[in-house]
Amino acid sequence: APQVLAWGLRGLRSGVRAPSLEVQCGGQTLRTPTIADLAANPNFPINAFLLMLHLPAAEEYMPPIRLRVLDTRDFGYRPEVGWACVRSLGQHCCQPHGEGQPPGPGNPPPGSGQGHWGHRGHLSPAHPAPHQVAEEEEDEDEDDWWSKFYAAMGDKAKSRQGTNRDRLKIYSCELEAVPEFEGLQDFCQTFPLYQPGGHPTAGDDPMPVGEFKGLFHIYPLPEDPRVPPPPRHFQELPPSQPQKCLVRVYIVRAFDLSPRDRNGLCDPYLRVSLGMKTLGQRDQYVPNTLEPVFGRLFEVTGTIPLEKDLRVSLLDYDLLPPDQEIGTTTIDLENRLLSRFRAHCGLPTLYRTAGPSCWRDQLPPSQTLEHFARTRGLPAPEFSAEGTTITFGDQTFLLSHFESGPPTHQYPGPPRERLALHVLHACHLVPEHLETRTLYNSTQPGLEQGKVQMWVDVFPASLGPPGPAVDITPRKPQRYELRCVVWNTRDVDLGDTNLVGQRMSDIYVVGWLDGLEEQRQKTDVHYRSLHGDGGFNWRFIFSFEYLAAEQLCILPQKEHFWSLDETVLKVPPKLILQVWDNDKFSADDFLGVLELELTRLPQPAQHPQGCTPTPQGIPQSPWPWQGMRAPSRLSLFRQRRARGWWPCTVQEGSKRRLSGKLELSLELLTAKEAEERPAGKGREDPNMYPTLPAPVRPEWSFLWLQAPLRSLRYSIWQQHRCRISLGLALLLLLALLLTFVYAAPGYLAMKLVNPLQSLHL
Repeated sequence: APQVLAWGLRGLRSGVRAPSLEVQCGGQTLRTPTIADLAANPNFPINAFLLMLHLPAAEEYMPPIRLRVLDTRDFGYRPEVGWACVRSLGQHCCQPHGEGQPPGPGNPPPGSGQGHWGHRGHLSPAHPAPHQVAEEEEDEDEDDWWSKFYAAMGDKAKSRQGTNRDRLKIYSCELEAVPEFEGLQDFCQTFPLYQPGGHPTAGDDPMPVGEFKGLFHIYPLPEDPRVPPPPRHFQELPPSQPQKCLVRVYIVRAFDLSPRDRNGLCDPYLRVSLGMKTLGQRDQYVPNTLEPVFGRLFEVTGTIPLEKDLRVSLLDYDLLPPDQEIGTTTIDLENRLLSRFRAHCGLPTLYRTAGPSCWRDQLPPSQTLEHFARTRGLPAPEFSAEGTTITFGDQTFLLSHFESGPPTHQYPGPPRERLALHVLHACHLVPEHLETRTLYNSTQPGLEQGKVQMWVDVFPASLGPPGPAVDITPRKPQRYELRCVVWNTRDVDLGDTNLVGQRMSDIYVVGWLDGLEEQRQKTDVHYRSLHGDGGFNWRFIFSFEYLAAEQLCILPQKEHFWSLDETVLKVPPKLILQVWDNDKFSADDFLGVLELELTRLPQPAQHPQGCTPTPQGIPQSPWPWQGMRAPSRLSLFRQRRARGWWPCTVQEGSKRRLSGKLELSLELLTAKEAEERPAGKGREDPNMYPTLPAPVRPEWSFLWLQAPLRSLRYSIWQQHRCRISLGLALLLLLALLLTFVYAAPGYLAMKLVNPLQSLHL
């Protein structure tokens, strides 16, 4: 006896007036009442029907079910506007309802292997996950939705959640494709309707002209007519009238997008449409990326099932429209609203009355459990006066089964609501989740154009206003200013030789932040250092944007000078200092480098003697001056200041050698602190915080050359004084001769010109 749930018709063309449905199987025909106004309510006025048939027991011999949609026209004309054929009836076969199984929409029968009900209709409670009482309290203000997201992704570096925080389930596919949720078609399935007269063949993909929403349950009846028939299915049905709903669409990010621009990237932006409403602005695009992070929330109201298909599209922004469509995904909101898995709003792990993870559903957990029982035809749950015990069905649940102590998270709510939430999780409903949907393009059907991670909440207006929306706005970086003062150097390699054969170096230091090479700064030069010692008292100032939650620097930059938009890069904050030897007539010599990660800063040595290389035979550590001990690390973003000696190294073959030592002081300021405590670069004004005096450099005077030059001059004079005197006399004679040669012609010419002038007069 097939039992038919004819819920409604969807997507028929506008010319259809008053359709009805014919169900044909095994020579029997079932006709449904006519839908009076398809535009106002596309559901049938009567939904549950029973069709008495004699069918073979073997599935392969069962005839198919043929569906015909007939329209009602003038003068009794009833043309066929769509048809469908349902084969493989074995998937619709089930057992009749037993006495212990309360009938309900879509409830699988006992022993069928579907659903989460026991053999006597009991709930199967999940394994309790008690709270960790000994867990240390964490700063609740630091936890946001993105911490929960990165914790679910397994990226602990970007998540600050503890072990007792909300958990987010990330599905790698659409929510409809999760096997445990049965495609969200447990209440009613969607059967596509095709154009009459056309018969789809293998390999052909005809275009549907509409959809039939319904379900078939085929079960045997007792052969003895004196035995009463079993209870029918589909007795507890939700109201079939259209419902006005608030739809919240959360779009987190997209990835693996197909490129649309010549540079191999695209500029994606979002467009969300429900019915005749469209949201999304083309100027809110993410430039030059194939993995955009949106963090956008769209709110739209709609009437379900009149506006049931939610379309989320990604388009590529172009300077001159029209923009190219990257891909689109479509979500059936009606299935989510009717599914017994409660897919319209995922259940969070913890119940909170305030904070970033505040309860966002319309009903608190206790009322949600009562509504769940009422829609499933189950008796209402009974709570104890303290709210620590609940009886649901024929099972009793205690709060101590799920929580071994008082909750350690903030805003926990009363015990009644926490226990009700635990029982709802025991019903295996849809949890708080993030689904990954595939994007498709109509111009390239069947080819994936990328994926988008999102979730949808649907709130019927009949249940009251929903809770506050979840803030998924992407994390904003904070501007910092790093002030690095280079005080002194010690034991720097000597790269030059002076006139008297002594080794020396003209030392200077260059510094920048990784990724911000345009902020490269340079100290003055310490000339003629004979022992690798140098004094600078020089301040570097670097400004950068830092995302504290991810511990990365944000670097917006243009790839080319003709690029219209900036590309955002994320790199760890790293200070790079290089020591060089200044040369006048050749390229400067590289002497060593020091790289300091500001989030994992090695502990500096307090004296230059403590900054030593690792002795031979001792296992190497990342920082050679620490010996066998693993160096202790500190975060400059927490400590804010550090001063001491750090080593410079140089690569020689496959090893790094100590090539010098730098005395530095590092200070990290926020933008507001930097404005309140201004300081100039180098030793420029304002020379404050701290005041840097000019260094004392004895090597600047040439007194060290006087004694060698004096002895050299005396020895040369004693040995070659005769030759020196003769040479000086010859030079004087040559100067006089040259003067006569160049001056005599001019003198004679002047004497001859004067008499001629007198004769003319």
